[in-house]
Amino acid sequence: MAGGEHGVNGLSEETRAMEEGSRAGGDQAGCENSEQDGGSKSSTNYPMFSVQFVQKLIAEILGTFFLIFAGCAAVAVNKRTGGTVTFPGICITWGLAVMVMVYSVGHISGAHLNPAVSFAFATCGRFPWKQVPAYAAAQVTGSAAASLALRVLFGNAPEHFFGTVPAGSDVQSLVMEFIITFYLMFVVSGVATDNRAIGELAGLAVGATVLLNVLFAGYTS
Repeated sequence: MAGGEHGVNGLSEETRAMEEGSRAGGDQAGCENSEQDGGSKSSTNYPMFSVQFVQKLIAEILGTFFLIFAGCAAVAVNKRTGGTVTFPGICITWGLAVMVMVYSVGHISGAHLNPAVSFAFATCGRFPWKQVPAYAAAQVTGSAAASLALRVLFGNAPEHFFGTVPAGSDVQSLVMEFIITFYLMFVVSGVATDNRAIGELAGLAVGATVLLNVLFAGYTS
């Protein structure tokens, strides 16, 4: 009898322990869910113009500035020195500039560096729509500041013009621009929005895509 009572008491104690454990687990899960809900609510109600958001805008301004400055400076130096940079050198400069900026400011702002990228991410649900205008304004500000800096450094002589003039017809240039833009956004979306992609190689993939686009379409369009 004593052994039977001890066995029954032991079984009941184990049962109570299991019930208490399940209740504790349920309470912990409830706390975790409430924390997650609170985190999502706080991120949703997070003010737009916060310190972190200003840091993102500054990163976009600087990233776009250095990108445009490096790429267009390569064109200006190539014209001023009689082709020492060469066309492949210009292509490599653009690709390297994109790659360096992605790795430099990508962890801060995402390194969009282009309003088209911000708009594409917003349509995919990877970027809030309300931040698109601010990002676009920051990118335009950076690119305009880079162009102004190049004009101050090299002057406004026609032979130092660092823009591009299409060599083909208007229709040919339009089609070529459509194809290379789709190509670029396809790669950006693939390496930046898919969790199965290797994120560490995003800068290399995007930079190589820009290099290829300039290499085979820069002269035409």
